[in-house]
Amino acid sequence: MKKFYVLSAAAAMVFAASGAEAVDSTGCGLGSMAWRGQSGPVPQVLAVTTNGLTGSQTFGITFGTSGCDPNGRITGGTQRMVFHFIENNMEQYALDAARGEGETLDTIAGMLNMDKNVFAEKSQQNFAAIFPNENVDAVYVTTKIFEIIKA
Repeated sequence: MKKFYVLSAAAAMVFAASGAEAVDSTGCGLGSMAWRGQSGPVPQVLAVTTNGLTGSQTFGITFGTSGCDPNGRITGGTQRMVFHFIENNMEQYALDAARGEGETLDTIAGMLNMDKNVFAEKSQQNFAAIFPNENVDAVYVTTKIFEIIKA
C-alpha cells in the first residue's frame, strides 16, 4: 500500500513539473459557476467539492443547467481560449475582420472548429456590431463573436 502512495506522489510531481495547464479543469456545475474566474488549487478544490456535494454537475449535464451542455461538449473552455487570444490580438483581429481575411480569423475559426471562410465572412459582415466604437474590450468582442456564430 505504501508503494501505491509513493508512486502516486511521484506521478503527481511529474505532472506538476511538466508545466501542463488545463484550460478548465473543473468542468461545469454550481461549484464551477461559484468560483469562475479564480485560479489556483484552492478554488478548484472548492468548485469540485461543491459540485460533488450538491450533485449539480450531474444534474447540469442531464438537464443543461449550471453551464453544462447535455450534448457532451464542455462549455467555457473554448470561450476562455478565444477570449485569451482576443485579449492579446484584438487590434490585429479588428484589422483582419474589417478586411474579411487574415491569420487571426483563421486561428479563431480553428479554435471554434468552423470553416475559416464562413467565420471570416461573419466577422466582416458583423464588424460594426463587434466593434461599435474604439473603446470595446476583449470581453465584449468575445461575447459578440459567440453571439454572431450562434445566430
